[in-house]
Amino acid sequence: MKIKRLKPFFASITAVALAASLAACQSTASNGKSSGTAEKSSGDTKEHRTLTVEVFDRGKPGQPDLNNNYWTKYINETFGKKYNATVKFVPVPRTQEVDKLNVLMASGEAPDIVFTYNQGTVYNYVQQGGLADLGSALKQDGTTLSKYLGDDLLKYGKFNGKQYAIPGKRTVLLGMNTFIRKDWLDKLGLPLPTTAEEFYNTMAAFKEKNPGNVSGVIPFGYALQPAYPGVGNIPEAFKPSDLTEKQFATLQTSPGYQDNWNLPGFKQAVQYMNKMYNAGLISQSFATDKDAKQLDADISNGKVGAFITNWDGPYRTAPGDLVNLKKNVPSAELVPIDPWANDAGKHPKPGYAPNGMYILVPKSSKNVDLAIKYLNWMSDPEVTLFLQNGKEGEDYNMVNGVPKQTGTTNSGEKMMTVANNLDYDILSNGIELGDKEKNVAAVSAGYPGFESEVENALKVGSVDYYAPYYYSTPNSADAKFNASLKNFSAQMLAKLIAAKPNQVSNLYKSLVKEYMAQGGQAVYDEYVKNYKAQNK
Repeated sequence: MKIKRLKPFFASITAVALAASLAACQSTASNGKSSGTAEKSSGDTKEHRTLTVEVFDRGKPGQPDLNNNYWTKYINETFGKKYNATVKFVPVPRTQEVDKLNVLMASGEAPDIVFTYNQGTVYNYVQQGGLADLGSALKQDGTTLSKYLGDDLLKYGKFNGKQYAIPGKRTVLLGMNTFIRKDWLDKLGLPLPTTAEEFYNTMAAFKEKNPGNVSGVIPFGYALQPAYPGVGNIPEAFKPSDLTEKQFATLQTSPGYQDNWNLPGFKQAVQYMNKMYNAGLISQSFATDKDAKQLDADISNGKVGAFITNWDGPYRTAPGDLVNLKKNVPSAELVPIDPWANDAGKHPKPGYAPNGMYILVPKSSKNVDLAIKYLNWMSDPEVTLFLQNGKEGEDYNMVNGVPKQTGTTNSGEKMMTVANNLDYDILSNGIELGDKEKNVAAVSAGYPGFESEVENALKVGSVDYYAPYYYSTPNSADAKFNASLKNFSAQMLAKLIAAKPNQVSNLYKSLVKEYMAQGGQAVYDEYVKNYKAQNK
């Protein structure tokens, strides 16, 4: 399975240099008096100003000048003229964004608006005094922005009780889905499995009957990837439904379950995987398929009956998707299923938190008010629609309330270097049309030929979705031990899944003890500490 997840960690930077530089930064809340609401304050500043804004440089072949293109011209011709300002974009390599941002912040040369997906990096800047408190400016000039995000989302940008970040809005929160070959089920006259027991029996039937008539049938495709070690949503079938909030907050810390070894039910999930392995129901080379390329090939060649991956995995353009499978097996049909029912009959699925990137204003900025006005302007539905799609009738056509791209934004100065143009529309991590049903239709439209399948995957993946517990303070122990614990988790899963069934219980106990000694206990202790501090 291929699991991608967000995990906070502290940026690697010379703390002394950063502290000295950030502490020297002086805050300037405003370069002019504002007159109440954002609407009233427009055009009230006679002095022409330049607002500098970070933009990711993704190095896409043929990309236009990131500071002079169709989108930057629109921004300057609309926002710029309204607020007597010039918006200048500062490219930062996407693959080096944290390191580059650290250098810019430490040198006092960061743009007025910067951003990162890394909560630990944000907290590091907060601790060093390097960020502007946006609370006052947000209240004064962010009326539309505050309404667009709402208090539940804005809280993700609060640290030590102050609004140091404006969170982007993530519109698709889904994590993983389980997919199955429906054509195999139909051939055997079997229904979609709805419980772990039914799933196991279905996999056993796939092995015994081999409905695909393939050499080396693999009922359940699985790859243990060290970068994202875990067993998908399977633990949800074994986890008690009556976990306390404290257990949820301190034990269930990772979508993908790479570090939830003390979570009730996780041991039973591992035993379930062990049982399938010893029955020959999962990929026997799972431990050595570190990049999932073999799994992708097996899926494409029609050998795999079921697998767990990203909610939209089969419909993407990467190897192993439904397109490649249908090239080899034209009659193949993959559908999402919901077999991991818990003791309450629910099908919980961990997903992402509702916040996307963290949008920041350095304390050294003299344009705090203008930065908030810029984000407030961007939260206007008409602006969002344009930034994500372009001009109606040229770059897209509206069909049933959903924009359909015409292809003009694939090249030239209109090229979008990333889906939905989120490098310029930084407030929205995903398509945003102001309506949930339209958003679903728009997301589905982004998978030509598989619109109905993607819409169904969205529906199944949304059932009983839940977000990670919200912590206002990142876990510094996790930042320190995350890489080594992740590596050890992969080793643990490899040993436990392939062990003899009667050895799993004792082996699990000894390995978890070792895991805790290598930093797991420190991570858990800090979660408990942070939880108590947050719930005084």
